[in-house]
Amino acid sequence: MSKHQLRAAAAALFAIMGFVGAYAQGGVSPDQVPYGNDYCFGLDLSFVRRAEQRGTVFYDTDGTERSPWEIFRSHGYNWGRLMICSEPSYLGQGIENVVENARELKRNDYHFALDYMISDDWSNPMRQPIPKSWEGLSPQQLEQALHDFIYETMCRLRDEGLMPEIVQVGNEVSNGTLWPSGRVFYGDEKKDRSQWKQFTDYLKAGIRAVREADPEGKVRIMLHVDFGGDVNFTDIFFSKMEEYGVEYDIIGYSYYPWSHGTLMDLRDNLAYAIRRFGKPVIVVETGFYSYPSDYFEKKGYQAAFPETPEGQKEWMQAVNDIVMAAPDNMGLGVFWWEPMYRGRGFFDDETHIVKPIVDAFRRYTMPAVRTDGNPRVWDFEE
Repeated sequence: MSKHQLRAAAAALFAIMGFVGAYAQGGVSPDQVPYGNDYCFGLDLSFVRRAEQRGTVFYDTDGTERSPWEIFRSHGYNWGRLMICSEPSYLGQGIENVVENARELKRNDYHFALDYMISDDWSNPMRQPIPKSWEGLSPQQLEQALHDFIYETMCRLRDEGLMPEIVQVGNEVSNGTLWPSGRVFYGDEKKDRSQWKQFTDYLKAGIRAVREADPEGKVRIMLHVDFGGDVNFTDIFFSKMEEYGVEYDIIGYSYYPWSHGTLMDLRDNLAYAIRRFGKPVIVVETGFYSYPSDYFEKKGYQAAFPETPEGQKEWMQAVNDIVMAAPDNMGLGVFWWEPMYRGRGFFDDETHIVKPIVDAFRRYTMPAVRTDGNPRVWDFEE
């Protein structure tokens, strides 16, 4: 068996142990359905409370007024992703907000994934700004500041009984983080200016902080990049992670139809990532508009599905089908960004009635209870 096959086998075993061990140790619950599978039918829920605080009322498919937390969960979504920024942040995603959101996740029985933006603002492939409170620090001081911020916030969540199960150290860090000292390039003209060593030192500092706050090793580390359909970028980026000794557990991709290729490109890239690097994969961001967008119909381009409410649902199902079909059962799930967003969110922008996409995973997540009137465990005696 080659080293890559060994690595893939180990990763698959890790994924199985992580999933099964979470519920098997406590015995069999007589009334538990589904039976503990924590495949990610996920949503980024960072902005739900903000929408509720504005006084917006939301409605389920039958017209019943309910909170988005309840609507999503009752339709089979089982993971919530929350973003966290360093403070002060105009996005309002500091630790106090994350704690309140994580309490909502716990109250509604979601699994919890945490996304460190490593910024006090949006961070993505086009911008990775240093937090204003960290400006003027040397790279070594930035490493310490990043470590301390992640360690302190992880400890806060741990002490509150709100520990995440997956942690992203950075958001869409394809081009590095904490620019300019942690920036990397890919084009021939600039790639010699890439700061891979400093960038990976930042990642290691953040990962070390997570491990120190989680001495039992239950939290899985995800590296999140944006090129969900690009084999070449995958090979370059994660080969660099190997070269510089970055230790992580999951590869996370953004995959948007206007940026990252066809569904075939996604399929090929996930298969390559799994076989080459031996890591399970998650599409941690995807999205699609439910009405004509500036990406497709308004510009005369043809999308994979019509930009309609039903087409939006079909997109989510198609992406999920590809993840589920990934080699060696190492596709771990899909997250939508983001359900409160106008146009590509989960609610009609005018009526606030939930759209068909809420039932995208019904075929996999229902029934949520046993319906035959019998117990799961037949321990009684005649």
